[in-house]
Amino acid sequence: MQAIILAAGMGRRLGYLTAGNTKCMLEVNGIRIIDRVLDALKDKNLSNIVIVTGYAGDNLTKYVRDNYPSLPVTFIENNVFDHTNNIYSLWLAKEFLEADDTLLLESDLIYEPAVIDCALDSPYPDVALVAKYKPWMDGTMVELDERDNIISFIPRSKFDFSHAERYFKTVNVYKLSRNFATQRYIPFLEAYIKAMGNNEYYEQVLRVLTTIDTCDIKAVDIGDLKWYEIDDIQDLKIAETIFADPEQRLKLLQSSFGGYWRHSEIKDFCYLVNPFFPPAKMMEEMKASFDVLLREYPSGMDVNSMLAAKYFGLHKEMILVGNGAAELIKELTASLPLPCAAVCPTFEEYLNRLPQEGRILFQAPPPLFRYSADDLIRWCEVSDARSLILVNPDNPSGNFIPRSDLLRLADWAEESGVRLIVDESFVDFASDGLAESLLNEETLLRYPRLIVLKSISKSYGVPGLRLGVLASADVALIAQMKKSVAIWNINSFAEFYMQIFGKYEADYSRACALYAEERDWLLDRLKEVEWLTVAPSQANFILARIDAPISAHTLAVKLLKDYNILIKDCTGKRGFDGSDRFIRIAVRDRNDNSYLLRALHDLRF
Repeated sequence: MQAIILAAGMGRRLGYLTAGNTKCMLEVNGIRIIDRVLDALKDKNLSNIVIVTGYAGDNLTKYVRDNYPSLPVTFIENNVFDHTNNIYSLWLAKEFLEADDTLLLESDLIYEPAVIDCALDSPYPDVALVAKYKPWMDGTMVELDERDNIISFIPRSKFDFSHAERYFKTVNVYKLSRNFATQRYIPFLEAYIKAMGNNEYYEQVLRVLTTIDTCDIKAVDIGDLKWYEIDDIQDLKIAETIFADPEQRLKLLQSSFGGYWRHSEIKDFCYLVNPFFPPAKMMEEMKASFDVLLREYPSGMDVNSMLAAKYFGLHKEMILVGNGAAELIKELTASLPLPCAAVCPTFEEYLNRLPQEGRILFQAPPPLFRYSADDLIRWCEVSDARSLILVNPDNPSGNFIPRSDLLRLADWAEESGVRLIVDESFVDFASDGLAESLLNEETLLRYPRLIVLKSISKSYGVPGLRLGVLASADVALIAQMKKSVAIWNINSFAEFYMQIFGKYEADYSRACALYAEERDWLLDRLKEVEWLTVAPSQANFILARIDAPISAHTLAVKLLKDYNILIKDCTGKRGFDGSDRFIRIAVRDRNDNSYLLRALHDLRF
């Protein structure tokens, strides 16, 4: 058995990172790709390792010879790499293909060593490694029959998204027998090059073989083994996350602030969403309008204010639609009377946006950070706060102040001349939460100093749309804020969502009730984890204190490493008084919540 590594490409899409070096000389977390490949091969007792070089080939040749002097390496130069593709590089190595069974590899792949074993250990003489299609994958796909025969190669141009569940992505690792190469592949390779030229891909030959007959290659699914193809800078960043050590992987994921659809293996108990809404029918309606929404401009602020106002029963002058709640928080905090009081711990975007010299922090009392409207009133009465921000239920504590008590707080704020901001992004998840909202015209008109903010992303399960609303009877303030945001601050998909939401209000009510039941179920089960103290919650997340000899960070790393579970480590957040023992857990559906519970019960300290 030998290996052939195709490494002639220029890697143009990696820009400055490949200036003067081919892609396999890139470092991923401090280790060059070529080192990862050769280290995985050096103990496989291979008769030869053939590397086809091209762009910056001298650098690669010298590096391999200097660092792997004992490996049996042969170099072939593709000196027309700039106007050929990997089909020509493989053609240059055809004599080696004819000489021995071959492990065929591409040099821009990063994978764990066990991927190579999948090919070498397979009893089949001719193997293509494949992985079930995921949204981040691009390039050649295949379809299989029930016996793992490849029945078709599907190029990018023929990809049918309606059949995506049937597709597998080629990992671009092949095991080819000498017999297959000699009798089948090479004759077609030469004919294909003669007909189509050198600027093609070697997998096209396999596609031709499947078109006219079965190509005798068995697909071997690598399952959950890690791999990634690096074509551009974003690919490199993702590969660094996938192949980082557990500590670094957690850090990289946290610093990306989302985008976890690229890491479908992760169960995200960190970011806060609603898994029970939108319903399938609503999703279908949005998909049906995808083409026009993609190609058309959204409406301006006036129309979108009208759409949001229609649902909440307000005049459009009373409401502002934002590109997520984050945009609204930024604009709001810039206009608040100072000093501004806020609870601590709380959602830190508010604290980060307020000037340090203009904020006053109310420390929610430990150990579980419970407080009431009366606590806030008493505290504010001895402070000189002119504004008060309250997230209700609060994040991350889950503390909840009922509507009747909030109205007493609003009465006090009106009498005291204090601007009261209530962020009720999570209130719909409370028991009978829809009745707890302050986001209605009667309440806002009664309290003109009151501002209510709501994240549609969190409550309604559409964080990708980036939607939030802010409402107040202070129409002068709303008008001022509307002038500050862009006229097209939300996209057509978000606008269409608001347009059709009214048809699905009953579904939303059911989803919220279902969510409250699921939250309470998870709360009760988390209390059975003997090393956790669990705080009450009326939100879509749960705060817990670790009572075992392990920090929140260590627990987060362990859960990510061993179970692909991502939780929120609250260490370093304001209000926890330096404690490293608090975590926040998002509530997901029953299957995911059960998986989390099994992981927590499995842990030993």
